[in-house]
Parts: sequence; structure tokens; C-alpha cells
Amino acid sequence: MSSSSPASSAAPITGTAAGPVSLCAREPRVPADRLVAEMVPPPRFDSVRFSTYIPDPNQPSQSEAVRVLEGFAGGLGETPAAAGGRRGFFGLGRAKAPKAPAGPRGVYLDGGYGVGKTHLLASLWHATPAEPSRKAFGTFVELTNLVGALGFQQTVRTLSGHRLLCIDEFELDDPGDTVLVSSLLARLVESGVALAATSNTLPGKLGEGRFAAADFLREIQGLSAHFRTLRIDGEDYRHRGLPEAPAPYSDEQVTRAARAAEGASLDDFPALLDHLARVHPSRYGALTDGLTAVCLTGVRPVPDQSTALRLVVLADRLYDREVPVLASGLPFDRLFSEEMLNGGYRKKYFRAISRLTALARDAARLVDAA
Repeated sequence: MSSSSPASSAAPITGTAAGPVSLCAREPRVPADRLVAEMVPPPRFDSVRFSTYIPDPNQPSQSEAVRVLEGFAGGLGETPAAAGGRRGFFGLGRAKAPKAPAGPRGVYLDGGYGVGKTHLLASLWHATPAEPSRKAFGTFVELTNLVGALGFQQTVRTLSGHRLLCIDEFELDDPGDTVLVSSLLARLVESGVALAATSNTLPGKLGEGRFAAADFLREIQGLSAHFRTLRIDGEDYRHRGLPEAPAPYSDEQVTRAARAAEGASLDDFPALLDHLARVHPSRYGALTDGLTAVCLTGVRPVPDQSTALRLVVLADRLYDREVPVLASGLPFDRLFSEEMLNGGYRKKYFRAISRLTALARDAARLVDAA
């Protein structure tokens, strides 16, 4: 299995002769088997390895994390019991997986934004000596979407034959989903599945890191003994010596760039927000299939929390796929109100701002080429 996406039912990308496509015209339908097949590191992290992670010499915890994770991966090789009796695609018919050995069977990567936690998590997936079909990688939201598509028991059967499950961006602000995923992880640990997870803490938060680890271990309750916490200190790599994100462009510049770039989309920002309300977030990845750039006119503050959370998911999928975002209107750090940035979902909004800013920087070349 590779990290390339299977064919989807989204509208095909057209060339520049036909003009840019519109995300608002796409209504993808994603079968459950695609959700399973896509549980691999996203394209942005397809080629990362421990050897490509460059620790900050001023942050010894980064080098220590690499050392520990390399050892953890080495201990997750195939065992005779696990290798025998392959299970079918949805986990049916395979001999019962061995019980987990004593000691920690999970690692939790604790740290702020941009210190390379996802890079390390993906490197762990790549380094684990097991077939790709026996390793799974996804965000917390993608895992809950999988449970919604397959049902709880079927998800347990599907993943219980795996050697490793990596969960990026474990969310601590949705009690219902956290209990659901914690119950799922408990069942998987019983089947011998090793676990790895990350979550983000709020930039500038007093005690950042220690609170995140405590919250995570509290939420997973009985599973806490299975996790070893790895603290990763450092500053956001996206802002280490890099120029500030470019200011928004004019509507004319964005439209011209969208028409010049093959495979680009062009949408009015408020119209796109309305369209996202009609597409389930589990389909946002398919919504962006084949795009080389997303061009938006009239960016303005999001009007409410539900709209903001949908935009966060879209930002995550675009960042995973390295799709640059060119926009007019307000800069991305003004998308969310002060009330949102101080509320219960604040870490999601700060993550979205960080990622959209990086994608906006990537999009500057589109204007030069137009």
C-alpha cells in the first residue's frame, strides 16, 4: 500500500484551457474501504525518516526522542504468531493476534507546534518492520470518521491485526469522541497493537507540555500505563528564520494565478464555507483530489464555531497534501475571533493558522508565474 489516494468520485481536474475548477462544484462520495486504505502517512510525510529529522542542537530532547523511537520501532517486528493466518481486508478470518507483552506498548509525543512531532510519528510508521497493510496512520478525526463509517466492532476487527496504530493530533476537547477512541484503543491493546500518538498544546500556554501529557493520560485513563511520554522541546520550525507569510493578494491577482496554474481551483471564500457544510468532513480529502493549488477570493472571518471547525479539517487535508493556498481578503491570522482563540477549540484554530500560513507562503510562486 502506498500513500497515494485511490480513485475518487470527485470531478476530474481540467487543464487551463477550461479554466480553474471549483471546489463548490465537487461532491465526492468516499467508500469505507478508501478510508481504511488511506490510513498511511500523508504525502507531505511520505518520504520522511528518522535520518531526515534534524534535531535542534539547543534542544537535546529532540535527539533523545529519535533514539527512543528508533528503539521502539525495532521492537515491533513481525512475530511468528502475528505473521501467520492473514486476515481479510476488513479483518475477518485471521488467527487471533498475540497478547501485548509486558511494559509500555505506546508512546506519546508531547510538545508544542512545529517541533516535528508528525515528522517523528511518520518516521516511526516507516521504520516499523511490518507490511504497510499491518500499520495504520491517521489523525484523531480520521480515526473517529473510520468508526463512523465501519461501526465500532468492525473497526476493532479491521485494526486488531495491526502491529502499529499512529494517531496524530489526538483531540482532548471532545469528551464523547475521546471516550470512543479510548475504548477502541483499549480493545486494540488487548490484541497486541502498539500505539503512538501526538497532540498539540497552545502556544504560550503556561506549563505547555506538562499539562498536555497529563490531560492525555487522564483522558485515556486505564491505558495510561501503556504509554511512555516523550517530551519534545523547541520552537515552531515553520518560523525558524523564515520570512513572514505573504500579505493577501488582490482578487485580480488570485484569479489570474488560478487561470494560469493547471489543476488549480478558484472559489469565493464565503461560498466555499457554505459548501463545506454540505460535505461530510471525512470527504474533505477527496474534495481536494488532484488539486495543485487552492485559490480563494474574499477571505473574511468565519462567522461561527461550526464553520470554523469545518475549515480546520480542510486546512489539515490541504496541509497533508502540500496544496498551496493563494488568497485575497484578510490574512489567515484574522480568520478566527478572539473568543474562538480563547475558547475550548483554540488549539485547533492555532494549528489551522500555522498551517494555512505555511501554505500561503508556498503559494507566492503562483503569482510570480501568472
